[in-house]
Amino acid sequence: MAARRMVLLYLQAAAVLLLVAAGRQRAQAQLRVGFYDNSCPAAEIIVQQEVSKAVAANPGLAAGLLRLHFHDCFVKGCDASVLIDSTKGNTAEKDAGPNTSLRGFDVIDRIKARVEQACSGVVSCADILAFAARDSVALAGGNAYQVPAGRRDGSVSRASDTNGNLPPPTANVAQLTQMFGAKGLTQKDMVILSGAHTIGSSHCSSFSSRLSRSGTTAGPGQDPTMDPAYVAQLARQCPQGGDPLVPMDDVSPNAFDEGFYKGVMANRGLLSSDQALLSDKNTAVQVVTYANDPATFQSDFAAAMGKMGSVGVLTGSSGKVRANCRVA
Repeated sequence: MAARRMVLLYLQAAAVLLLVAAGRQRAQAQLRVGFYDNSCPAAEIIVQQEVSKAVAANPGLAAGLLRLHFHDCFVKGCDASVLIDSTKGNTAEKDAGPNTSLRGFDVIDRIKARVEQACSGVVSCADILAFAARDSVALAGGNAYQVPAGRRDGSVSRASDTNGNLPPPTANVAQLTQMFGAKGLTQKDMVILSGAHTIGSSHCSSFSSRLSRSGTTAGPGQDPTMDPAYVAQLARQCPQGGDPLVPMDDVSPNAFDEGFYKGVMANRGLLSSDQALLSDKNTAVQVVTYANDPATFQSDFAAAMGKMGSVGVLTGSSGKVRANCRVA
């Protein structure tokens, strides 16, 4: 009986994965490059212009806009629900614990205002997020990949929907693989997309459990997978009682390069979930590959972004085009 039950559970899990994959394939078929060529030909140009201005003024916004797209897609799919404001009767996704440090909302607002002036009611907030993420990567030195469009916007945004969907900074490889797998993404995709941490920063509270210190000096009890010199450096950067931002890649924090993987190889992955990639033989092989082959990382990252950008999308008659990205 136990063996039969195990077989049934396995078959159920396999069926779920097949349904997720089939759904993503249908979504990818409905999204297409050049979706707005006739209905709003200036759309992608406007996005690129506004993202360029924002990143020139604050280079950290490249990582912020990329993270917005990721956090949107991993909760109920890429439907721009992360942009909706909370109301008196509803706490929206953006105000959930894992999302309170998100930034770039004002950049999306400026883009949407210009796009609405150019072609009212045509370009979705979800597509704007996807375009802005691509342009952010390119402006930071990554590959400028093509983005299939045609996403529609959702109308529901609940903070509770983030539960169990956004990978925590303490996740191990098995947990990360499971969470990405639930979105139809492979373990390889997970390692590739983790490379987004080559730009941007993190609050000390996201990794302080890895440090054991007295004052500003690292002490016993520190995470043994972290370079002791790096622990001491972080202890100085994270004073007790404060929660400042620390670069994810302290060598080239604003450059979209292979620095993240080199840092992990040197036991200088900032988050526990980053350094965990070296603890599994399969993910470790990828880390070493990308650290030594930046061209492969760039091309693989572009492909993985295309897959992530099709997670749970609304297309055709599903969803809507919100006139104001903050309002459902």
